[in-house]
Amino acid sequence: MARRIIWSKNALRDKVWILDYWFKKIGTKTYSRKLNKELKLAIQNLKHFPQMGRLLENTEIRFLVVDYYQIFYNFSDTEIRILHLWDSRRNPEDLIIEN
Repeated sequence: MARRIIWSKNALRDKVWILDYWFKKIGTKTYSRKLNKELKLAIQNLKHFPQMGRLLENTEIRFLVVDYYQIFYNFSDTEIRILHLWDSRRNPEDLIIEN
């Protein structure tokens, strides 16, 4: 049975910021649309294969890499909760993941 996807406020904010950043940087929505499609596909795959992401050490949080971005999430029998999207080129010490 496929799990339901739930986006945290932080993850939604991250997604909007990332896609808007690329739109402003490039001046066209082409890359933003491509990246959004890749993120959606990866998250749809999580519905059926929630353990495909790597486990974050000493937590129940997993992450999946898509391009330069990490999708942090956890899951139960009924849902996948997207916690955060992170550009892996940023300083990892700035990353705060709330469960």
